Amino acid sequence: MTVLVQEHDVIALAGRCGVEDAEELQRHLLAAPESIVDWTACESLHAAVVQMLLVARPRLRGTPSNAFLENHIAPLLRSDHRHSPR
Repeated sequence: MTVLVQEHDVIALAGRCGVEDAEELQRHLLAAPESIVDWTACESLHAAVVQMLLVARPRLRGTPSNAFLENHIAPLLRSDHRHSPR
């Protein structure tokens, strides 16, 4: 299992998070929207999981073990890309 609920409303993403993990992550975030997502042990994320993180915008903890995630995905998740209406 790659989506694990830990103590104190922490959701850990570990290993290779596949498409099936997006729905599980969504369930956990809907049940506890204040949760922190710890992705320190994350090796890869399916695009569906990335989309879930982009929509939910949970607080993130740690640095993923995958350089691509850290260099390309983390900046998207850490920034606020909401645009004001024109």
